[in-house]
Amino acid sequence: MKNIISTDKAPAAIGPYSQAVEIGGIVYTSGVIPVDPATGNIPEGSVAQAEQAFTNMKNLLEAAGTSMDKVLKTTVFIKEMNDFGAINEVYAKYFPEPYPARSCVEVARLPKDVMLEIEVIAEK
Repeated sequence: MKNIISTDKAPAAIGPYSQAVEIGGIVYTSGVIPVDPATGNIPEGSVAQAEQAFTNMKNLLEAAGTSMDKVLKTTVFIKEMNDFGAINEVYAKYFPEPYPARSCVEVARLPKDVMLEIEVIAEK
């Protein structure tokens, strides 16, 4: 049976989807963007946006009963590949070794014109 995960400590879904779904001890998140869930504000710059997005993801995973150290796979979508290094430094603060598998791709546009979005698969 699937369990729908929802928290007000991460941005609410802005479409017909769940923030996360857990089934069989595995949590699948939707894409998380750098919106402050308390204010709706989006920080300026790729580093501040990465901090907000990864904090949001941490909060979502905690609501699902898991954590960043249980993440198996991440997918990071970034608006500008030139920001890869700066975003990577922030990423390394949130995901401990051994690091999860990861894909990182540059995309033309993201919801609310943010600079990055992240989705993960984690074990409970």
